Amino acid sequence: MSDRPADLPDFRNPPLTEVVLSLQFEPIDRLNTPLIGLLWQRFRDRLPEIEEHPTLAPAFENFGPPSAPNVSIVVEEKPPIPRVWFLNPDKTELVQIQKDRFIHNWRKVSGAEPYPRYESIREKFEQEVATLALFLQEEELGPLKINQCEVTYVNHIEPGTLWQRHGQVAIVLKQWSDRGSEGFLPELEDLGLGVRYVMQHEGKPVGRLHVAFQSAWKTKENSPLFTLNLTARGKPLTDNLTGAFRFFDLGRSWIVRAFVALTAEGIQQKAWERTK
Repeated sequence: MSDRPADLPDFRNPPLTEVVLSLQFEPIDRLNTPLIGLLWQRFRDRLPEIEEHPTLAPAFENFGPPSAPNVSIVVEEKPPIPRVWFLNPDKTELVQIQKDRFIHNWRKVSGAEPYPRYESIREKFEQEVATLALFLQEEELGPLKINQCEVTYVNHIEPGTLWQRHGQVAIVLKQWSDRGSEGFLPELEDLGLGVRYVMQHEGKPVGRLHVAFQSAWKTKENSPLFTLNLTARGKPLTDNLTGAFRFFDLGRSWIVRAFVALTAEGIQQKAWERTK
């Protein structure tokens, strides 16, 4: 297992509810439903549950001058192969597979599950990718030609002693201020923010960090919360699996440092118990 970087900020009680590692690759057209069933047999002891979901559209981070959108119409001769989930019994871990994606999720379900840490999730996904690569080789389906990597952290920021209303967002976000309304505007009711940052590595752009901050409500408790989703997406740093996992590490670092840069110091220390 790789070690956590010594200079990376850490929290004893982070508001994380989900971590996702995703590989996108050139479509494997012959990866049909029966073959996905065969692949499941290699995961079934640990992930015995199965679900079907609609496929995810490909997503790319491109750089350079903007170009006109490319609109195309695709006529399917047969129904699309679904995205298949392999899940553990308590549904806190799952693997997703479709003809151009392979994804690992860790998530909270009851809310009490401890965060297993990125290093553990990364190691497990490495083993799963090795299983997939061996399966593709044995079934003569071709190698993985990875074109994008994606890391996502989902945070649910719940109320407590520091904040109780969405209008108190300045207690959560470092860069938010209620000043400047000249006394006219009342306390805000809700909000949604989306920003993007270009990720630089060794002097060149390699991906983007997408940040989405949204006010929401917990249905059962009828209480407010904020969601803060951070996604790092880009090409592998080198043209192989090692380069893909190097991008995961870079994306994770950007996400953690961005989380610290965006959220207020008080809530970091008092609610999430920042340790360094």
